[in-house]
Amino acid sequence: MRRAEQLSRRTVLAAAVAAAVTAGAGPAAADPEAPMTTDPADPARAVPARTVDNRAWVSHTDWSGGTAKGTRAVAGARPGLAIAKPAGTAAYPDPHTGRTATWEYGTWTSPVHRLAVPATEAIVSWNARTPAGTWIQAEIKGTYTDGASTPWYVMARWASGDQDIRRTSVDDQSDGKSTVWTDTLAIDDASTGLRLASYRLRLTLYRKPGTKATPTVWRLGAMGSDVPDRFTVPASAPGLAKELAVPRYSQEIHKGQYPEYDNGGEAWCSPTSSQMIVEYWGGRLTDGQLDWVDPAYADPQVCHAARFTYDYQYAGCGNWPFNAAYAATFKDLQGVVTRLGSLTELETLIAAGIPAITSQSFLKEELTGAGYGTAGHLMTVVGFTADGDVIANDPFSASNEAVRRVYRRREFENIWLRTKRYNASGKVASGTGGICYLYFPAHPSAAQRKALAAVGVRV
Repeated sequence: MRRAEQLSRRTVLAAAVAAAVTAGAGPAAADPEAPMTTDPADPARAVPARTVDNRAWVSHTDWSGGTAKGTRAVAGARPGLAIAKPAGTAAYPDPHTGRTATWEYGTWTSPVHRLAVPATEAIVSWNARTPAGTWIQAEIKGTYTDGASTPWYVMARWASGDQDIRRTSVDDQSDGKSTVWTDTLAIDDASTGLRLASYRLRLTLYRKPGTKATPTVWRLGAMGSDVPDRFTVPASAPGLAKELAVPRYSQEIHKGQYPEYDNGGEAWCSPTSSQMIVEYWGGRLTDGQLDWVDPAYADPQVCHAARFTYDYQYAGCGNWPFNAAYAATFKDLQGVVTRLGSLTELETLIAAGIPAITSQSFLKEELTGAGYGTAGHLMTVVGFTADGDVIANDPFSASNEAVRRVYRRREFENIWLRTKRYNASGKVASGTGGICYLYFPAHPSAAQRKALAAVGVRV
């Protein structure tokens, strides 16, 4: 769970939602429902039409396209992008260390991707290896439906370690039509009908001058979405009874540990959830990687996950793409941030052995059995009961043994998928609209590939 006093990345977006409600939608108005289609695997089951567009560059052909300046496509079992002959040098004054250093760099710019769903929001994800002395920058430039363009927005300056730069999002980026809120590019006023129609992504790969080191980026993509504003969502019918054997870790046993990383375990829901799924897929840390952690602390890998997902500008461990990028630092894992449209889609993933990390906010009385309310919390969905209820590994638990929870299907579905809600003061606040992290093998099975494709994720 995030610390209560931390400014939500969607505080301003929630204010816009509140204004729309005040202008006439009102809490009693019927929420718009997305058009419904049928599940190809079960035509009797209705599922919402997709409101999400995912595009990822992952293959050697992908990396050989676009516009490269000082970078090259790398072939092999896991194709990627690396520095070739650097395009030049640039100074970077790190605002979080106070140090300025000069770096060699190369760039790669994607072709234009036209969104199948003109978007109110876009989130960029990447998977990369950044050895010591290297780091990357990810940017997005969009074209609006009115024909105008955004500037190049910096979505991340990132390294897996923290010895060279401090990984960071970048605040204060806006052109009067859209704004970057930590990890999300959002249209300022969606009620005008303005949307992102297309975008390009740009990578800049950096290394210390005179070395042969290089970052390698295996995956780059963006999720654009236009989820309708709604306080409630249509109910889905249960379709699966299955539970995955995902390790269980509590964030609460880390209270007060390493407060320099978001005030300690009280706020570590995201990295704790990430570590659960990383280990489900076989990811393990060595003793050498953990030797900085106080040996008196249980589950030192959770402390490690918090440190290496920490966003020094956001001052938290809950940057969504930073968590996905952390997962992808483990051998043969990929990570993406996306939105799903229903629990039916989550069932599709669970059936293929793929758990998911979901983001939600709710009042205590809105989720029976949770025992708390939150303005923003991540947990891991690991299965469904025979009645269709959600089995979750909820890190906001007193012990590892208490992490497994069963939440009522209808309640969970609504708090996760809605985009509008009322907070404890009765004011309109925002919901995440189905945000989730998906971590899966670099070389998924045929069944996993099919399930990911069914929810719009390319592998």
